[in-house]
Amino acid sequence: MTASGLLGDTGGVTTTEPTGAVDPNLLLVEAMMTPEGRADPYPRYRALQQHAPVFESVIDALVVVRYKDCWEVLRDNRLGKSDRGERDMVRMTPYQQEQMAQRNPRDSSMLFLNPPDHTRLRGLVSKAFTPRTVERMRPEILDITDDLLDAWDGELDVISSLAFPLPVTVIGRMLGVPEADRRDFQPIVQAATKGLEFSMSDDEFDAAMAALDHLNEYFVDLVAARRKEPEDDLLTSLIHARDEGDRLSEEEIVSTAILLFAAGFETTTNLIGNGLYALLSHPDQLRRLQEEPRLIKSAVEEILRWDSPVQIDGRSAFEDVEIAGHHVPKDGFVVTLLGAANHDPTHYTEPERFDIARDEGPPMSFASGIHYCLGAALARLEGQVVFGRVLERFPTLELLDEAPHYKDNFVLRGLSELRVDAQAA
Repeated sequence: MTASGLLGDTGGVTTTEPTGAVDPNLLLVEAMMTPEGRADPYPRYRALQQHAPVFESVIDALVVVRYKDCWEVLRDNRLGKSDRGERDMVRMTPYQQEQMAQRNPRDSSMLFLNPPDHTRLRGLVSKAFTPRTVERMRPEILDITDDLLDAWDGELDVISSLAFPLPVTVIGRMLGVPEADRRDFQPIVQAATKGLEFSMSDDEFDAAMAALDHLNEYFVDLVAARRKEPEDDLLTSLIHARDEGDRLSEEEIVSTAILLFAAGFETTTNLIGNGLYALLSHPDQLRRLQEEPRLIKSAVEEILRWDSPVQIDGRSAFEDVEIAGHHVPKDGFVVTLLGAANHDPTHYTEPERFDIARDEGPPMSFASGIHYCLGAALARLEGQVVFGRVLERFPTLELLDEAPHYKDNFVLRGLSELRVDAQAA
């Protein structure tokens, strides 16, 4: 029997738990690689929490799903990033393997680096993303949000009218991406991030590689332009860091710019879409937030926990280690299911209950350890501003779609569309 059959899915929402013997690999494969599982991985997570919170998987990795285990893995210095480990997990077709062998591997992104290179690169940009620095951006983010909401009238799509243009404007201004170029990047970045998934069709692979090449070419040109005409932006700061102290290679400047830009809007777009859907589909919590706006910070934390924009992370072992009672050999890979950790009943009280006043510590959505999401403070602030202003200006916002339209992704989870009827107060 398939995992879907075990779970008894009805329209993407599980109504019964599996009984008897459960194969955790069926649950994992369905969550990662089937449209039904990608649309709703949480029943599969719940079954894993109950039956196999730690297991050796068919993706050649030890999988952990509990909050405590994920936290410990991500903070263990004996584990780190390894391009080999992550590539081994991806199920590539012979064509994809051949194409990858012909490409020059890129190892200059903070996303895949370990100390000391990771420490050096992160240190050059981290000051721009500290909570104190980010908080000074609140008035600007509020103005951008209001400008976008001024156009809301009647039936509209939240993703295209707010969830994408807000964060791409914020990170675009910070980094120095010209306004005229920003909107074109949504399909390009979405195609590129498809390359993070564990299985792709050959067409999706080709599109991902083409998108990555496009991003690289664009930022190579933008770096050259900023070197000729510096501006007050983060990209110019990265260039000066190299030119003054030779601390960054050209490739490192480009890869850092790509990471900051793409991650700066793709995940926050998911946060805004997932979060507004969560509020609209829980009208009691929406009303409570309207009545108690002081709860906005805890509401954003609960939104991040409830439906995390990032569902998974992983680490390779630098030496033989023991994880949650399981031996992991040197070069072995450990998968942390962040979305499952956020629904761990040993860490959260009634994790299947959406509660904007929940106060049980931060969610695992931004990972942990030295690779903790650099833009966490910015994403939180954008969420606080957006949800606060939307509910204030559109108190009778109505959800038009009964079923959410999720992108067919697992790693980066978000809505492709969210249609609402917006009538201003």
